Amino acid sequence: MVLVTLGHLIQLFGHIKKNSMKLIRKISIGQDYKNEAMHYSVGQEVYGGHKICDILEENGNYKIYIQKDGAQLPWKHFNANMAISIEYNLDY
Repeated sequence: MVLVTLGHLIQLFGHIKKNSMKLIRKISIGQDYKNEAMHYSVGQEVYGGHKICDILEENGNYKIYIQKDGAQLPWKHFNANMAISIEYNLDY
């Protein structure tokens, strides 16, 4: 029997998708959605060839993860005190 801990999985894969049924597709940060907000979508190319692979809500905070060549890295973190708009993935 093999025992795998959450810490071991995080060490191997960088992060774990919690609650994949509520996967966030797009997050917008800023009060003026159309003119001044920053928009981040899963699949969007950012930061020198990286792509956004996940947007996760954890304890009232939002985290954006990027991926390149199979490596996943945390990229941005926003707290709930900011003006945030969320679009959820409707493919379930």
